[in-house]
Amino acid sequence: MTNSSSRTKLIAFYLPQFYPIPENDEWWGKGFTEWTSVTRAKPWFRGHYQPHLPADLGFYDLRLPEAREAQADLAKQYGVYGFCYYHYWFHGRRLLERPFNQVLTSERPDFPFCLCWANQNWTRGWDGEERKILVRQTYSPQDDLTHIRWLLKAFEDRRYIRVEGKPLFLLYRAEDLPSASQAAETWRAEAKKAGIGDLFLCAVQSNHHRARVDPTQIGFDAAVEFQPSLFRQRSFLKKLRDRVLRGASNNLILEYSELVERSLQVPNPPYRWIRSVTPSWDNTPRRKTNALMLEGACPEKYGRWLAAIIRRSSMLAGGEKVVFLNAWNEWAEGNHLEPCQRWGRGYLEATQSALDGESSQDTEPNTRVSASAS
Repeated sequence: MTNSSSRTKLIAFYLPQFYPIPENDEWWGKGFTEWTSVTRAKPWFRGHYQPHLPADLGFYDLRLPEAREAQADLAKQYGVYGFCYYHYWFHGRRLLERPFNQVLTSERPDFPFCLCWANQNWTRGWDGEERKILVRQTYSPQDDLTHIRWLLKAFEDRRYIRVEGKPLFLLYRAEDLPSASQAAETWRAEAKKAGIGDLFLCAVQSNHHRARVDPTQIGFDAAVEFQPSLFRQRSFLKKLRDRVLRGASNNLILEYSELVERSLQVPNPPYRWIRSVTPSWDNTPRRKTNALMLEGACPEKYGRWLAAIIRRSSMLAGGEKVVFLNAWNEWAEGNHLEPCQRWGRGYLEATQSALDGESSQDTEPNTRVSASAS
């Protein structure tokens, strides 16, 4: 079960917060990991799927190489091309760095990867209190240089994912940089000087952003969609806000099928745009207020959405397609391809089926995702 014959590279965002670090001990209590939020979750209403509990891989600790190998083996088995590790860099200080450090130094697992710089402030947003900043993100031209020189170690790795022959690097909030174009110029120059060649730089587009960034205006190559995306759809957002769950601190409910339908209606922008899908979403375990729940998510709907996005995605210059999966293991956001106790390997099987269908369908069938699917 591999995607070796497929032109589409499915890359899954990967969260490293599954082991204790001193900062999290201080901020949230001794021994805090992502599992802490997961196991304290509760259902808000009858039929609400919480908590999401792991199945095949269990409550793993990412300090263990066996856990990382098991993840990669499972992803590879079901057609996931590689992981996009979140990279936390604060003017030379890194957080949650141990798993990726070990991936680099041990050269295991033998599985493709790339990095996404999660360059927002580190806040109490993990528990819904965005205004309390724990580590502030700062920028400078010198840090751009220091940062790229550290990144070169990853870009040089034989497993590092390349798009159009160039190392793929994502920036989560490009608009936060004082000059993203200057940073891009510095990064490209240093990569070329080191013999790596040019970079493939992508600006992520998520709901957190003040405006959608045209990557070509800041010296980047492409934008990456981040699902669930409710971006700049005022009528949709008003409709969503009307669905406040009573007694649940302004938590919001949206039908998964409705998100899918809107995703399939979005026109392509005038720049290169890499699409994404999400298997599900429910961040009530992490947030005390203003959480978002996607009701009715299931492997069947996800698989049909993924198949449609694969068909609609444009080829890049290298003759390949790239689609991002959000995410491999965001358990406290109810957003994971890893097997859970409710669906087992259902989402992974749907991923493989979507890839298998890529070469077997010459024309695009009706992509409507039925709200009655379960």
